[in-house]
Amino acid sequence: MSGAPERAADAPGIDELLERVRAGYERIKAVPAHEAARDGEALLVDIRYAALRDRDGTIPGALVVERNELEWRLDPRGSHRLPEATGHDLRVVVICNEGYASSLAAESLHRLGLRRATDLIGGFQAWRAAGLPVRT
Repeated sequence: MSGAPERAADAPGIDELLERVRAGYERIKAVPAHEAARDGEALLVDIRYAALRDRDGTIPGALVVERNELEWRLDPRGSHRLPEATGHDLRVVVICNEGYASSLAAESLHRLGLRRATDLIGGFQAWRAAGLPVRT
């Protein structure tokens, strides 16, 4: 016995898990996400932790929800929901730093019935690289 925990043979690694999760919905790029938010067709939700927001800035108009509160704040039936959590048809674009954690978060929102939830390909870094608005 080596002392190291054994991985279940059928459990995916994180790369495979991300691939599986992302196959379940259509992700969005920065410019179309910006346009959808501008036109009132999507709610941008920034799940980056405070140190990253302090370091890099924020997206004007994006709702900041810490990752550990996301499901509670966006569940339209939840007792701790935000006013913006208006219904299961809400189009949510989850934004993390580089587009990895947001994929898992979007999939979690799907399990709550938010079937239009997606995430931003490349995350905040892609948003900034596209020259889209950032508040510092």
